[in-house]
Amino acid sequence: MTQSKLSTLMKRGTDLLGSETAIMCGAMSWVSERNLVSAISNAGGFGVIACGAMTPELLDTEIAETKKLATKPFGVNLITMHPDLMKLIEVCGHHNVSHVVLAGGLPPKGSLEAIKEIGAKVICFAPAMALAKKFIRSGVDAIVIEGMEAGGHIGPVSTSVLAQEILPEIADQLPVFVAGGIARGEAIASYLEMGASGVQLGTRFVCAHESIAHENFKKAFIRGNARDAITSVQVDPRLPVIPVRALKNKGTEEFTRKQIEVAKLLDAGEIEMGEAQLQIEHFWAGALRKAVIDGDVENGSVMAGQSVGMVKSEESVADIIKTLTGEAETALAR
Repeated sequence: MTQSKLSTLMKRGTDLLGSETAIMCGAMSWVSERNLVSAISNAGGFGVIACGAMTPELLDTEIAETKKLATKPFGVNLITMHPDLMKLIEVCGHHNVSHVVLAGGLPPKGSLEAIKEIGAKVICFAPAMALAKKFIRSGVDAIVIEGMEAGGHIGPVSTSVLAQEILPEIADQLPVFVAGGIARGEAIASYLEMGASGVQLGTRFVCAHESIAHENFKKAFIRGNARDAITSVQVDPRLPVIPVRALKNKGTEEFTRKQIEVAKLLDAGEIEMGEAQLQIEHFWAGALRKAVIDGDVENGSVMAGQSVGMVKSEESVADIIKTLTGEAETALAR
């Protein structure tokens, strides 16, 4: 009875994704790669490759290697500001990728049409009602509303407020996935009952056995609590820096210094604004790799959502999904 209720509430999401459950894994740079992505899809969820700053050649290899491991569908997350976005879409088309998730701002002209032309479903992030409605008019297949409790780059509004504001207005028009601060099945059940078709989780999957994140990175998550996951500070209003949520360490302090350094270069006329933004993005890419791959959790960026306090141990992806669906079923039965 409860299983069928959970399946019913997730049906639009699972129909769209082609998965057993409408639980997407957030695209986390260096973490959401072939091993974790394939494991999540094979276990009944929906894995998404984090392209991030990859070149088209690197993405081509990553998709090919994921296809060797995955027996179920998976998607690819592309950043809208990537200079080679159209080439990356072509790579997805070459591999017949079924779903492309666009993140990081408004999609540039022609990108949505290009994704449709390769036969993929397109999913976009909508951190505000106006943007959600714009995407619906543009013909996207689904949207993700992500609150500021999430890890990595975030917006200013909480998940619960976004869900209350957006779900009643548009959930009947297309599938909506809720993200940000979700780590238990009870929360999944509540958003599904509000009209969501599914959810997206990132932090909860970082400490999966199948995650290649360094042992130090995983230990930082298991030790961490909600208050440790803080947002970065914007030093100069001229620098359009999107806040990043990560565990507080020397790396978060280093980012403040980096902004001051870039602002001084702007003042001196040594760099243009575009180059300034690029330097900021490259800082994050390098800092995250330092923590995830090299295990330097003091100086690197340990991007984590506020749900990090609910990550207690290293588990298999299958066990995580089983726990989440079991908790959701119990909540729905109540």
